[in-house]
Amino acid sequence: MIRTSTPLRGILAACLLGGWSATTRAQDPAADFRQNCMSCHTIGGGRLTGPDLKNVDQRKDRDWLTRFIMDPRAVIDSGDPYAQELLKDARNAVMPTLPGMTRARATALLDLIGAESKLEKSQFAGVQISDRPFTPEDIERGRLMFLGRVPLARGGPSCIACHTTNGVGALGGGTLAPDLTTVFERYEGRKTLSTWLTAPATPTMQAVFRQAPLESDEILALVAYFQSTLQRSPDDVATSRLNFVLLGLGGTIVVLGLFDVIWRGRLKSVRRMLVHRNGSENTHG
Repeated sequence: MIRTSTPLRGILAACLLGGWSATTRAQDPAADFRQNCMSCHTIGGGRLTGPDLKNVDQRKDRDWLTRFIMDPRAVIDSGDPYAQELLKDARNAVMPTLPGMTRARATALLDLIGAESKLEKSQFAGVQISDRPFTPEDIERGRLMFLGRVPLARGGPSCIACHTTNGVGALGGGTLAPDLTTVFERYEGRKTLSTWLTAPATPTMQAVFRQAPLESDEILALVAYFQSTLQRSPDDVATSRLNFVLLGLGGTIVVLGLFDVIWRGRLKSVRRMLVHRNGSENTHG
C-alpha cells in the first residue's frame, strides 16, 4: 500500500513516527489523513512519495490492508508476495509502524479512503501548483521568504529560523532542523515537495503551520528556490560555519580584552589605596 524511495527513508520515518502524536489521536480520520498521510499520498491525484491510494481496497482486501497499516514490517517479513512487491518498488525502504495505530483507527482511515475514492475529485487529490517553468523572480522571492525578508501572508515564521541552505550568507542559517539544500532532490521534484509543504507532517511544523498554512504562490516560490540550491557550491555551508566560529572566537577575545582592561584598572586602584593606607600608618607611627 505504501512505498517510499530510498533517499526519503529517514525523512519519512521522522514524518510518520512523529506525526501520529497524542493530539492527533483525538481527531477525525480526515484530519488524521491530512496531517499524517497527505504529505506522502494522494487520493486520486497521482503518486507522490507513496502510491496514490484511490481504490486501494481493489488491490488488496480490507483485512490485508488493515494488517499492513498496523504493522508493515510484520507483513513484509511473513514473505507475503504483494508486500515483497511493494518492498521492491520502494527499493527496500519499509514503512515504519505508526505509534498509536489500532485496528479501529486503520479501519477508519480505510473507510475514509474508500469514501473519497468514490468522489469525482477527492479533497485529498493534492495541492494544485502551477507547472509553468520557474523564473528568476520566483527563485528570488523564495529566497527572500526563506530568509524572512518577505513575510509569509498568514504570519508563519521564516525557514531560516530552523533551517539552512547553501549560500544563505556569511553566518549560515538555523541548525535545529535539517539542511534543505538538497530537499528538492530528496522529495523527487516539484509535485511531492509542493504537497509536503501544503501539509507538513513533522510534529514541529504541524504545530507551527496548522494555523498559518502556506499559500500556493508561496509554495511555488519556495520550491523554485529549493530547486536552485541544488546548483550551489557545497563549500558554502562549511564556510558559513567557519565564519560563525571565527566570529564567536573574535567576540570572545574582545570580551576578554575588555575584562583585562577593567581588571587592570581595578588592580591599580586597589594598589593605590593600599599604598596610601600603608603610608599613613607609617607617618602616625
